[in-house]
Amino acid sequence: MSSRSKAIASISAVVVAAAAALAAPAAASTDTTEPAGDGEPAEELAGGEDVTLSLLVDNTETTVLLTEGLTSAFSELHPNVSFDVEQRPGGADGDNIVKTRLATDEMTDVFIYNSGSLLQALNPQETLVDLAGEPFLGNVVDEFIPTVSQGDGVYGVPFGTGIGGGVLYNRETFDEHGLSVPTTWEEFAANNETLLDAGVTPVGASFGTTWTSQLFVLADYYNVAEEVPEFAEAYTANEAHYADTPAALRSFERLQDAYDSGWWNEDYGSATYEDALQMLIDGDIAQYPMLTFALSEINALDAEAAQSIGFFAQPGEDAESNGMTLWMPAGAYIAATTEHEDVAKAFLAFIASVEGTEVQTAAAAPGGPYMIEGATLPDDVLPAVQDVQSYIDAGNFGPALEFLSPLKGPNLEQITVEVGSGLRSAEDAAALYDEDVEKQAQQLGLPGW
Repeated sequence: MSSRSKAIASISAVVVAAAAALAAPAAASTDTTEPAGDGEPAEELAGGEDVTLSLLVDNTETTVLLTEGLTSAFSELHPNVSFDVEQRPGGADGDNIVKTRLATDEMTDVFIYNSGSLLQALNPQETLVDLAGEPFLGNVVDEFIPTVSQGDGVYGVPFGTGIGGGVLYNRETFDEHGLSVPTTWEEFAANNETLLDAGVTPVGASFGTTWTSQLFVLADYYNVAEEVPEFAEAYTANEAHYADTPAALRSFERLQDAYDSGWWNEDYGSATYEDALQMLIDGDIAQYPMLTFALSEINALDAEAAQSIGFFAQPGEDAESNGMTLWMPAGAYIAATTEHEDVAKAFLAFIASVEGTEVQTAAAAPGGPYMIEGATLPDDVLPAVQDVQSYIDAGNFGPALEFLSPLKGPNLEQITVEVGSGLRSAEDAAALYDEDVEKQAQQLGLPGW
């Protein structure tokens, strides 16, 4: 175990407890009258009156599948409750929709959105229902709670699973060309040169879906923290920045390396996230920098091909400190403007129950561990999920920066598109991103800015 992993031993213990039971089948609930955790008989929700909860979710296939499963199961338990589900895009466009809807008091009753730093920008103390003191929060693993908190308030429950950030790869392509999983950036680059020589596109890029351009920067954070363990604290206090911290600047340099080395697919500028998943399945690209929530969508597209997709953590400078950057799940939140707060809380209680995780597992292949106490994963999880688990079992993982700091500049995805397209140097990008973060820190009123 690395020195940094020891420093986050408490996180490791809890995540392992929540996810390690790969061999234990999930216990199905036989209670059809009330969802686990809400403590209220089905017929008593809203006094039995018909209620329609409005729900805003992002339009990724995984989120849509999970939403369909959870809403159908909840309505089956509570026949008087139906849902009006609305989809939004991901990335900056989706962020703007969420912020605008909250600012204009037009948000749905419940919505799904990021946990961590992006939540802080929503002014949750004013715009969301505070869940502090609700019994169902006792089902949520302790380490998730700070990612959906501000001040003394707690505003969300985990939706989906924890997810690894790194590189998805086609195992058949690796086997065909005699490649091993790289544990250093030098090995990664050597693999890619071998693939280029063989006429195979080494790495997929999908800048037509702009948020996907961020992965080489964000998934590199484990490596940053291995070199500079105090970076998150200093970054939040305006004492360290991407442009003046070599380990952090290197994250942007990884992205520039990929463009300069010709690793991308020819249509990298217009290809979408969905395009890249299909290219990975088909072997048209060998690797795709991505979060493992994509595994559910890959499985939905081609369950047989999903068995041939693996995952490895983004390599750094030193094989001895190789490890994975971990993202906490998204959150389910209740808008302060809802007229159905009790029913919305019952729905969140269902999401934050073991029964709720079983529904999610049935709806979409899990991309990582659940953050719910007692939740388990089935024996037949995808091989790439087992790859994620191996980093957790070894203690070689750490949270993404956005779960350690409230700072994440809103324009990162536009900046990384420019770097990944050869339009801006890594050095210029890091400096520009530091300016972006400074504006956000001032908006949040953080001390030292």
